[in-house]
Amino acid sequence: MKNYYICINRQFGSLGRPIARALSEILGIEYYDRDIIEAAADKTDMPLKHASEVEEKVQSRFAYMSHPLGIGAVAEQNKIFEAERDIILQFAAKGSAIFVGRCAEYILREKNCLNVFIYAPEEERYQNCVNSLDMEPAEARETIVSVDKARDNYWMKYAKYLPSDLEHNHLMIDSSLLGVKGTAQLLAEIAQKYFGLAGREKNAQSEQKAAAV
Repeated sequence: MKNYYICINRQFGSLGRPIARALSEILGIEYYDRDIIEAAADKTDMPLKHASEVEEKVQSRFAYMSHPLGIGAVAEQNKIFEAERDIILQFAAKGSAIFVGRCAEYILREKNCLNVFIYAPEEERYQNCVNSLDMEPAEARETIVSVDKARDNYWMKYAKYLPSDLEHNHLMIDSSLLGVKGTAQLLAEIAQKYFGLAGREKNAQSEQKAAAV
């Protein structure tokens, strides 16, 4: 069976991470998120905390215009991205998987992918941050804006498009409609049809019944 990949990008506070985790359980495939930056930290010999901070502070692609001779942080950012790219490809070679963020859909663009962008109304995201992530109200408002901006800058720098770009996503879904479990179940059903998994499962079940007779 050909490996398949589901690449999930998301707005901060839209519950994209727990949805991806639930989806991996339904489909029975690997789920990669923080594993990528942890492996990248090891590969670049950077402490995990420092690697995470450098990644989160990635500048826009226009930074080079202001610093034609380069700045130290840019070199570190590029080093981390290259390490993450290699790790994503290594993880993908192991088998079908779900990847969250980190330009995975761009890195795996030549492969068998389903690209999904998860979003939600701002008030829903705010409530998720306060209730699910235990953030203070003011912190939640500020973080929603800052993290979304950082992610947009990251994608523009390395992929040259926004993570929410319609041209690079097969699906865009409002997670507030069905919640974590409902959204994961819907995505699983779509993935099964898109990759032809439902038919394979039925054939496998038929073969098992025939062998038991």
